Amino acid sequence: MGQAGHGPAILRIALTAYDQVIGLDLNDLAVDGAITKAPSGGEVAGRSPVDRGKQGTKRSVATEGQGIPLHLVAARANEHDSPLLEPTLTGIVDMIGPLPQHRDSQPDRQGRYWFPNLHLDRGYDSSKTRDLLEILGFEAHIAAKGQPAPIQAGKRWPVERTHAWMNGYGKLRRTTDKRKAVVEFWLNLAAAFTVVRRLIGRARSQYRWPTRPTTRRLR
Repeated sequence: MGQAGHGPAILRIALTAYDQVIGLDLNDLAVDGAITKAPSGGEVAGRSPVDRGKQGTKRSVATEGQGIPLHLVAARANEHDSPLLEPTLTGIVDMIGPLPQHRDSQPDRQGRYWFPNLHLDRGYDSSKTRDLLEILGFEAHIAAKGQPAPIQAGKRWPVERTHAWMNGYGKLRRTTDKRKAVVEFWLNLAAAFTVVRRLIGRARSQYRWPTRPTTRRLR
């Protein structure tokens, strides 16, 4: 199921629909990881640093400016967020195509225009991360180590909210599947559900159709 690519395909369909009806906010992107339980172990399970060394899994998620998940990667709980940044970002192109360049940005010394801003927490504060973002063409906005950086201070809060949305699915809070392909299928499916719920929620206030929901609470 996961190896057939059904999970990413479902998320890609949901993102295409959202972009056509609402429009993706690609000026400011954010990436962060979240750790959940994986009591059965498996290919993406490791000692959780936030759960007394119990088995856990991590997901690294990239979101657009309003928290719509664009791409995600599954890994062991004890893997650092920084090495997961490259596969998380490079996978965005496979989901939605090339990212647009800033219209108002100034070219660098090589005459290139920067891609969208990328907002990260202090766990990514390293020269290696900045070098990677320069190669990929992102404008880096990274919280500095040792300095207070409340989540409300920047534009990385949407990804934190997205993690909370996705944790609403019990299949993700407690992973029992052992194969990475299956885990990533459920992650992509939950991300697709998240996109569809946001699509309906925002569309109901902008459009009217015969079966339009009359309540904000979507089940």
